[in-house]
Amino acid sequence: MGKNVAQKLIESHLVHGKMVPGEEIALKIDHTLTQDATGTMVMLELEAMGLDRAKTEVSCQYVDHNIVQTDFKNPDDHLFLWSACRRFGLWFSRPGNGVSHPVHMERFGKPGKTMVGSDSHTPAAGSLGMLAIGTGGLEVALAIAGEPFYISMPKVMGVKLTGELPDWVSAKDVILEMLRRHTVAGGVGKIIEYYGPGLKKLTAMDRHVIANMGAELGATTTVFPSDDVTKEFMEQQGRGDDWEALVADEDATYDEHEEINMSELVPLIACPSSPDNVVPVSEVAGKEVFQAMIGSSANPGLRDFALPAMVMENQVSQAHVSLDINPSSRQVLQVLTDEGYLGKLIAAGGRIHQAGCNGCIGMGQAPATDKISLRTNPRNFPGRSGTKEDKVYLCSPETAIASAITGKITDPRDLPIPYPKFKEPKQVRVVDATTPPPKDGKRQELIMGPNIKPLPKFEGLPDHVEGPALLKMGDNVSTDEILPAGTKVLPYRSNIPEISKFCFGQVDETYYDRAMKYQKDGSLIVGGKNYGQGSSREHAAISPRYLGVRAVIAKSYARIHRKNLINFGILPLQFVNDADFDSIDQDDVLEISHIKERVKNRQDLEVTNKTKGTTFPVHYTLTDMEQKSILAGGLINLVMEKQQNG
Repeated sequence: MGKNVAQKLIESHLVHGKMVPGEEIALKIDHTLTQDATGTMVMLELEAMGLDRAKTEVSCQYVDHNIVQTDFKNPDDHLFLWSACRRFGLWFSRPGNGVSHPVHMERFGKPGKTMVGSDSHTPAAGSLGMLAIGTGGLEVALAIAGEPFYISMPKVMGVKLTGELPDWVSAKDVILEMLRRHTVAGGVGKIIEYYGPGLKKLTAMDRHVIANMGAELGATTTVFPSDDVTKEFMEQQGRGDDWEALVADEDATYDEHEEINMSELVPLIACPSSPDNVVPVSEVAGKEVFQAMIGSSANPGLRDFALPAMVMENQVSQAHVSLDINPSSRQVLQVLTDEGYLGKLIAAGGRIHQAGCNGCIGMGQAPATDKISLRTNPRNFPGRSGTKEDKVYLCSPETAIASAITGKITDPRDLPIPYPKFKEPKQVRVVDATTPPPKDGKRQELIMGPNIKPLPKFEGLPDHVEGPALLKMGDNVSTDEILPAGTKVLPYRSNIPEISKFCFGQVDETYYDRAMKYQKDGSLIVGGKNYGQGSSREHAAISPRYLGVRAVIAKSYARIHRKNLINFGILPLQFVNDADFDSIDQDDVLEISHIKERVKNRQDLEVTNKTKGTTFPVHYTLTDMEQKSILAGGLINLVMEKQQNG
């Protein structure tokens, strides 16, 4: 039987386990990606592990999230990351160089390679025929140290693409259609692999758009073949020698199937406040818009800026609309300048920002109160924009620029102008501002400002947990709600005691003070379905653990956050019966006994609601590695034990 692309990538890097869905496998990792919102913790973890030099083929640290320098904290962290890259042997991408995912694609991405990244949109590299998986920073640190990456073997969903995108419809509409059909939890436990004749009409950067937002489906990763389209991109970047073909066998099969006829797609838009709240743009057309933001890891290609510039020829955005242009990389910004596109955007009223994540992660560009913001970003979770009660819609660059012209949500097909035909240039001016590490970094001291604190030490798994359910929340709670991003919070990313003061602040501003009363004795959290969706930031697990949370009980979990909970010693328990969720009120005192013995023997646990005088069963699933990690009180404790025992 033939193999699909995902199976070929896994098989060529498999060091443990069998490729049977649900079984634990371990993979050799070639590349790692870290960014500054999560990378500071990775570097502190490498220091705690006593790493000498990175053992991967390529590891790169990008500074793209926290680039707003309102005081000393962010620039201090940038210097810390630069010094850590020199010390541990990583490439360094300086502030202003661009968003990690498109820059890695331009400079380092290579078909047939594996990568883990401490950013949930790491799967964007699947656009080049890589197996790229987002995960918590601690697992990335282990990969940098040469350890294999452990994961449950996913199913592979094959998505056949046919037809050709109509005018005014683009790759963003393909992934929005997937979200419309399958929701934010539809990809959990799956690799999504695209194939079919429609692929010939999608550029490598079009594929990046789709692969990037596979994270919003909850997918483990997204994979495309490496074909002639991939070759064209790598030749455009001056790296044609790095290309190799990687396609599915003719008789390849998939565990699940989907098909999209791209010729039938229309402009789509995700309404507030979830990426799967998708409708045709025509259904919400006419609503007044006050911001249109173009550029992010979800729409980072040259065409995503050039086409809006072509649309804006002799046009000006409405005066009440903030037209924010966020170049995705220094190279894209340079080419936009060379080709005259940037000037058109400036003349049209565009506000040109530095290359980076910017408003996508809540770093400035917050929308006005109760006013609609259209963004080409991947996420619109509540409050992620920096405005608590925001109204963020996700759309294509075509829809965003059309709406900037009219001042209202506009189906771009209704513009009284012909569709501009943009063609990717064969060659572009290559701009490479990444810095290689020195051959020997032993003499490099880590430059640590006053805001950088050591990683807290956590004790092992207790045998008995008793404490209040300090929060009870519903479905689809995101990591932005658990530990928010933005200019106020993320500068404390290397200071767990300080950043923990914002934990669950968007849900309940009293949480921190209430949790500190139980920091020593312990507390619990109760959640609904798909708990912890969104960002890979492990702070959303470390901070609750620092505040004394020893267990979360939810109906189901997002993959990365569940793993992060385990990595830092928090039990991710699941309700067996939904009625038991309904029976719990916030602040009910919950008790779990005989934890160590039952986890060692893989037995389910029982929770006693001491407030109500009731008991109910809870379930959990742990792979062999996860079981060892949770018993040790976290993955870093397990690693340290391994080092001490030789």
